[in-house]
This record gives sequence, C-alpha cells and structure tokens, in this order.
Amino acid sequence: MNTKHAENNPEMVKSNFIHQEIDKDLAKNINDGVVLTRFPPEPNGYLHIGHAKSICLNFGLAQKYGGACNLRFDDTNPLKEDVEYVDSIMEDVRWLGFEWEGEEKYASDYFQQLYDWAVKLIKNGKAYVDDQSAEDIARQKGTPTQAGAESPCRNRPVQENLDLFERMKNGEFAAGRKVLRAKIDMASPNMHMRDPLMYRIIHSSHHRTGDDWCIYPMYDFAHGQEDFIEGITHSVCTLEFEVHRPLYNWFLDQIIEGDKDLMSRPRPRQIEFARLNLNYTVMSKRKLLELVEKEIVDGWDDPRMPTVSGLRRRGYTPESIRTFADKVGVARRDGVIDVALLESCVRDDLNKRVARVNAVIDPVKLIITNYPEGQEEWVEIENNPEDEAMGIRKLPFAREVYIERDDFMEDPPRKFFRLGPGREVRLKGAYAVTCTDYKKNANGEIEEIYCTYDPETKSGATTVSRKIKGILHWVAVNHALDAEVRMYDRLYNHEAPASQKDADHIDFINPDSLKVITAKVEPSLRDASVLDKFQFQRVGYFCVDRESTPQKLVFNRTVALRDSWAKKN
Repeated sequence: MNTKHAENNPEMVKSNFIHQEIDKDLAKNINDGVVLTRFPPEPNGYLHIGHAKSICLNFGLAQKYGGACNLRFDDTNPLKEDVEYVDSIMEDVRWLGFEWEGEEKYASDYFQQLYDWAVKLIKNGKAYVDDQSAEDIARQKGTPTQAGAESPCRNRPVQENLDLFERMKNGEFAAGRKVLRAKIDMASPNMHMRDPLMYRIIHSSHHRTGDDWCIYPMYDFAHGQEDFIEGITHSVCTLEFEVHRPLYNWFLDQIIEGDKDLMSRPRPRQIEFARLNLNYTVMSKRKLLELVEKEIVDGWDDPRMPTVSGLRRRGYTPESIRTFADKVGVARRDGVIDVALLESCVRDDLNKRVARVNAVIDPVKLIITNYPEGQEEWVEIENNPEDEAMGIRKLPFAREVYIERDDFMEDPPRKFFRLGPGREVRLKGAYAVTCTDYKKNANGEIEEIYCTYDPETKSGATTVSRKIKGILHWVAVNHALDAEVRMYDRLYNHEAPASQKDADHIDFINPDSLKVITAKVEPSLRDASVLDKFQFQRVGYFCVDRESTPQKLVFNRTVALRDSWAKKN
C-alpha cells in the first residue's frame, strides 16, 4: 500500500476516529489492504458546504491511504434529478482540488443488477409486493415502542410476487399502486427494519436511461449494493444513517447468500460521522431549492447561498474551504459550527495571496488646493505587504481625489486618526495632506474637502521626520472607474433559522444581506477577469462577478476585514 502521497501532503487532515477504524482493518489485512471510498451525491440540487466537508473527507481518506475515491451519482429519483445538477457537482469536486477514480459512476449503471438482486430476494422469500397505499403502510409501521402490523400482502406466494414485480417493471400499474418491500421484522426496535420499501413506481423519464425503467430502487436498497458492486471498502456517511446500518448490512447478507463468487469480493463497511451544521445557515437542499424557486436569491450560485458554486462566485478559494474542513475535523456527535470560522479561513487565505487595491465605497471629493492644476504623477504602491514577490504597481495621482466619506469628521474626537479640520493624514503611497476647509450641499452633506499638501512628504522620501498616524486610501478623480459593488452579508439574521417552532426559515431572511452601491475604483481594475480577487484597502475582500465586463465592472464582497457580527451579538 502506497502512503507516500499522504505523508507529503501538507493539507492532510489530522488523525480522527475514522482513520483509527481503517487502521484496524488494514492491520487485519481486510480487503487485502485496499482502501476505496466514494462520494455519492444525489443529483437533485447543487452541493453545499456540508457536501464539501464530505468531499474533503472521502477524497482525503483515499489520499492518506494511497487508495482511490469514486464519484457516484445516486440517480434513483427521476422526478427531482437533472443533468444541470450532475454537471455542477463534477465542476465543484474538481474546483475543490480532487479527481475521482476513472469515469464518474451512476446508480443507473446498476439498475439491471439491482433488479436481479431484488428478484433473488423475492425467490428466497425475503421480499414481497404490497398493494397498500403509502398512508396505510405508514400507519402499520407502529412506533419506536410499539410493534408494527404485518401487511395483508406479506405472505403472498413467491410466484405471485415475481409476476407482480415483473408487471410493475413492465409499466402495467400506476405510480403509487404497488411497491416492493423487504420482509424482515415488523416488531424490530429499529423502525428501518420493519419491512422497508425497496422499489416504487415512477412514470417519469430518467436523465440517463430515458423510459427504460418505470420502477426505481429506494436509497436504502440501492446504496449498499452500489458500494458492493464498485468494491468500496469504507462507506463513510453522515450520522443520520447510523440507524440504517443494520439494514445496509442485511441487504448485503441477502444478495451474497449462497453465492461463493460474491462472498469472495470486498465487502463495504459503513462508518458514520457528524454532518456539518453552520449557524446563520440552512443546509437542507429542499430549503435551498425553495430560496431559488421563490427568487429570494439569484439562483443556486447566489453569493449568499452556502452552495459551493455560491461560495466560489463570492470569492472563496478551494484552499480556504479545505482548511475549514480540516479545522472542523471529524466528530461522532452533531454540533453547530460558527460560520465565523469559515469566514476566518477565507480571510486568512486571501490575506496571503491577493493584491491590495484602492477602491472608495462611499466617495467624497478631496481637492488639494496647492497642488498644480492639470498636473499628474504616478506613485508606487506595494501590491501585498505579506508577499514582496507580488511587487508594486503605479497609480495616477492628481489635484482631485476621492476618499471615503467616513474618513472625514467635522468635529473629530481626539483618537480619530483620520481627517478633520486642521488634521493631517497621509494619502497612501503619495503625500501628507492637511484639511483647511470643507463645503456642504443643500442637504447638509459634505460635498468637498479642501486640503493642502506638503511636497516633502512623498512616500519613500527620507527627509520626513514627523510621524503621521492616519493613512487613507484614495482614487484620482480623472482616472476613477465606476464599479457596481455588491455588499453581501449573511443571508439569515437568526443563528438557527431552520429550527424555530411556528416559524419558517424565510421569516429570518436578513433584509440587509445585499446592498448594491456604486464605488470608485483604481484604473488597474479595468482588465480584471471574472473570479479575480482583491483586497479593497481598509474595506474587505472582493471578487469579480461573472456578470462583470470592462464596460460595467461588478464586484462581490467576499468577506469584511473583520467579523462585524461579533459586535452585533
């Protein structure tokens, strides 16, 4: 077994209980020392940050143990599935930095084999066709403390069950008229073992098999068998499937029974871990789809969505998400992670890798009255103080510049180290200026600020001895570009929007989750490409949106420089 890949991988997650379980299997030479995992999404929506954690875990296990990881689509419900989702999932996995073993796989690849195994269970008296309605079947299930009631169809003769199941397959019955159920134990303390459904009738065209099938396997029947077909050794899933594990193993026992060839193959072992839960976030695909369908957000990749595509559009990096998954770790019990940790991971990552640029979010004009009219010069500014290799760039400087409106106060307090009457500040990369006057408009708003500059204080000069505490970013008026800046914030204003009694998660939508403003940005941003990322000096991290063009620049705020929500709560 080759483990060099894992040993040389600096992003390898720290040891956890799943590693310990796999180590035990390897010590016993179970499955001949092979580790094969899988990521098994249902193509009924876009992946979210919880799926990203699972991707990092499953592909990370394959890397650690020198094995491989399959990408398999559990496409067993044509009513909810779409090729759009398939394509987006593959894009997300690759964007996160992973590649699956061989070609992507599908549950639909195995429909015939699953059907044949269902027939085997019927022949062995372990499955039967039930004519009852879904409501009747649900009522007969009983409760966790009360045994269920057997279906009147439970003891149908094997031949009759085989005939009915084949006729279900041939499309002779309407949806909901019949189902195939496993015959296990209606008195089992585990509700999932009380004759669970194996197949249902769905008359809908499948995105891969078309109209070849009108019966589709249930997840509990299909999943373990798909793992077995592919030779998966460790089927890692979230904690809610722990109670399904006896059923997972029961189905495997039935299909293997009496078949020496099947008994010699690797048998998958299911291991559960706690799913990712974030505060101020919903992680239900049904609820996320509701946000899309009700146009509360601008599609699955809206930058406020917790989807991988939404995070990518907002400016998150795959490295930051992998770091987040590593920091969250793998737990046995459910918990809630503060979304501030995710924001911190992208903030730390972008701080090291992106250029600082000048962008004025709420501009007010500053006029340097003693700077020669019509004169311009180019000043040098470092691109990133965290990385000298990123070099410097040159910006045009002139008599009139824009600064942030809140960088000026008419009557500033003593510790306000920005601009006010008689106050001196440095314009970053340029000169020190001192405020001499200002002008208001008819509404009482500051319209213009007047300053003088000291030509001896140009950045880089060695003759200036005095300290200037305040440093402001700016953009020269004649060279400033207009940019639409979308100030995204958290989508919900409640830390647990999906778990409030007598309330819908939509009731907690943050009305300030998106504010659109027109900013003034430096001219170097004219040629920025989609998904390019920058730090707007003293404001936050921003990403070029997919709708941006050289004629209309559009930037999305990825994250503020600091966690502003910590002050709110």
